[in-house]
Amino acid sequence: MTNKKSGFWTFVFSLIPGAGEMYMGFFKHGSSVMLTFFMIICVAGYLDFPVVLFLLPVLWFYSFFHVHSLKHLPDEEFYALEDEVFFPFSASSGLDMKALAEKYRKPAAILLILIGLSTLWKNFYGMLTDILPSYLMDILWHLTYRLPQFVVGFLILAVGVYLIMGKKKELEQSSEEEFEDFRALEDKEAEFAREEEKL
Repeated sequence: MTNKKSGFWTFVFSLIPGAGEMYMGFFKHGSSVMLTFFMIICVAGYLDFPVVLFLLPVLWFYSFFHVHSLKHLPDEEFYALEDEVFFPFSASSGLDMKALAEKYRKPAAILLILIGLSTLWKNFYGMLTDILPSYLMDILWHLTYRLPQFVVGFLILAVGVYLIMGKKKELEQSSEEEFEDFRALEDKEAEFAREEEKL
């Protein structure tokens, strides 16, 4: 049963992702938000993959503003709300999770492979520090540090070129269609003029 609570404690609990929702009686939603938040921290720490930490402020702000929007709902709307699991996994989110998983299976698989390779390399690199001389380790460190930046830069460049080429093709296609429409209109006008001459 969801209940509206005092403003002070709502604010205090809204500072912890998921706690505000649980305080207001939305236990499924709150616990799934909290679980997602701390799972991101665990994954980043355990896999030594800090890139995923950029999701934390997004999730924190989502939870904070979600709690305060719940607090200011009219009573009839508030009490009509159902306690559901956090949006990405919710049945009522309108997302067909099966179709979504099928559509993004390949990018997700590539991302997981990259995370796995990165984790393996970091552990292997740690072992190499005991074996290789320091000048070789310096070379390896520079390669390890620069290679991801090079790959990301190349990917950004490739996406930019793809977007420009796609827009160019779209403009060319639309101009061809306009030209064809114009020619079709001219042909109709010429045919209409011939029909009038016959009459």
